[in-house]
Amino acid sequence: MGLYLRPTELAVALAALAERPFTVLAGGTDVFPAQVGKPLAGDILDIGKIGDLRGISECGDHFRVGATTTWSDLLAAPLPAWFDGAKSAAREVGGAQIQNAGTIAGNLCNASPAADGIPALMSLDASVELASRDDRRVLPLSDFVLGNRRTARKADEIVTAILVPKPHHPARAGFAKLGARKYLVISIVMVGAMLEVDAGRVAAARIAVGACSPVARRLPTLERRLLGASIARRLSDLVEPEDMRLLAPIDDARGTATYRLDAARTMVGRLLDTLASHGDSR
Repeated sequence: MGLYLRPTELAVALAALAERPFTVLAGGTDVFPAQVGKPLAGDILDIGKIGDLRGISECGDHFRVGATTTWSDLLAAPLPAWFDGAKSAAREVGGAQIQNAGTIAGNLCNASPAADGIPALMSLDASVELASRDDRRVLPLSDFVLGNRRTARKADEIVTAILVPKPHHPARAGFAKLGARKYLVISIVMVGAMLEVDAGRVAAARIAVGACSPVARRLPTLERRLLGASIARRLSDLVEPEDMRLLAPIDDARGTATYRLDAARTMVGRLLDTLASHGDSR
């Protein structure tokens, strides 16, 4: 292994990145397994001790989730009920040990097509905040994750937070995952969804499907069709095959592309019906 830095201040970390490339390490639950049987290569910048990067705070019209906030931190936080989908996804990220160490931003930066956190956060319309020594910028999560293991993070940047806007109406959110077994499994299909409800009708809908494309995908055609729909009806009746046209699943050991598309449509419909039956929550 080359140089190993573990700063306690963000400014120090950003200054180091401005001078030379580093592998940025947070919880290490993706980096270390990838190195089994061989030493870490290159220079390591461990941001796990930068206190300003951890924690969840309410900031006016949004919530700010620090980059090194762990999945266990998210589960323990007293958040509005419309975070329930994100919390459900948090319970699916490995076992308790991984949830205690693994960070939310790390899951996004790893950019696996089967990353549990991405569809749930995408359905919350989350954005990613990045910082370098000389600049800060915010990208929608859908613009941050570019493909399998690829993101828009520049070599001199650190993800500093995930920003989650508050809904404009009472809202409910959920997450569903299909795997070969119930726990500790890589997804075949994942669905994250959020409905905002006003006077018994859908005022806004955000639906994202994961593990069916190189990146998780929103379903804009379905989102538009749901607008104005009564939550007293079966919302699953509004889900059509064409809504899945943006997905690009593959055949692999976990399932065929055809099976994934059929499962995604079914899961989206079931999750929407479940959310429609839930009470409103802020």
